[in-house]
Amino acid sequence: MPKRLKFLPDMSQHTMSSPAPIGVPAPPRDPNSRDPRLDFFRGLALVMIFINHVPGNPLEVLTNRNFGFSDAAEGFVFMSGMAAGLAYPLAFVRLPLWRAVAKCWGRAWTLYSVHLVISAISLAIMLGAAYWFGAEKMWKVNNVGPWMKAPVQATIGIATLGHQFGYLNILPMYAALLVMTPVMILVAQRNIWIMLGGSFALWVFTGETRLNIPAYPNPGGWFFNPFAWQFLFAIGLACGMRLKAGQRLVPNVVWAKWLSLAILVLILGWMKIDAIREIGSAGLGVLRSLGAPFYITNFDKTFLAAPRLLHVLALVYFLSTQSWVTRFSASRWVWPVQLMGRFGLACFALGTVLSILGQSIKAALIYDPWVFDMAYVFVGLALQMGFARIKWQLAKPPAARAS
Repeated sequence: MPKRLKFLPDMSQHTMSSPAPIGVPAPPRDPNSRDPRLDFFRGLALVMIFINHVPGNPLEVLTNRNFGFSDAAEGFVFMSGMAAGLAYPLAFVRLPLWRAVAKCWGRAWTLYSVHLVISAISLAIMLGAAYWFGAEKMWKVNNVGPWMKAPVQATIGIATLGHQFGYLNILPMYAALLVMTPVMILVAQRNIWIMLGGSFALWVFTGETRLNIPAYPNPGGWFFNPFAWQFLFAIGLACGMRLKAGQRLVPNVVWAKWLSLAILVLILGWMKIDAIREIGSAGLGVLRSLGAPFYITNFDKTFLAAPRLLHVLALVYFLSTQSWVTRFSASRWVWPVQLMGRFGLACFALGTVLSILGQSIKAALIYDPWVFDMAYVFVGLALQMGFARIKWQLAKPPAARAS
């Protein structure tokens, strides 16, 4: 994963100093500094992804998908775009074009390689659980069934990213977005709003035409459609580029903060209160009857429907304007989560394999107690945090490592 991420277009302060007054330009950003919010929120997204990828455990009710239309996937993609906005634009100024493009595409290749490795490991785990331990459920779930029926075609599909196992479909989308990134950056460096306008137009065109990448050899397309999700990635990219210069993409104004909070409260009410949900659903039904397209009036994840997009952007804006978020993100109590975010790709890969292992163990158990679910989630998170700590220690200079 790229350097740092998360739900925050407001990152104009990168130290623990007090925020600059609204309307006063922030000082230029130190390119070598790290904002604790980025690492913390990326780590928090990884925690929630892992919890949700071990279905049936009691902690699922605490993840953000239960309190709004979006979930950790939207945060992950926004953060990925923001990280790209922090990491790559300077290369397009200082380096020959081909080398700058190679930096983005080299990262895409890394993601592709990691995806193939964890796909092979996860398939082996699921097949082993079914073959040796009687977990016959694993023959059928997580898109293993099509591989069993047509292993030659499905194996080709794995290599070409068409056949994606369940819970292993985020990295292909992320790699595809990084392939698009050079064009986004080149346009944004001339006019960031033209880049966002073009990205929005592609999102609309994708919804209108159902454009997607084929899921060969299976029918349909990718679960995470990169032509739709690129819009959220582009917003994160624009935020990261502005952040690099010590600026905000969207101004920090009082009315907008209250509006974003009102949207979040209304959506929470929709999720938790039947009367509000019925009124909201009726409103979407009226829009459908008037001819509004599906990507405006439903909650489709593949095409990143508007309600999901609205929720994550409101969350992004509100969190970015809160000074307590900076203080909390820098707290020593959340340092293990920060480390997970700092080494996000490694922790995501480990967490994905552990989640498939946990699902396989649960499928092999005659009795599936909730105590096992809870214990497995905590042990899995502890392993990821420990792994991040080892990665951090190894990343330190030799002199610092010895001290």
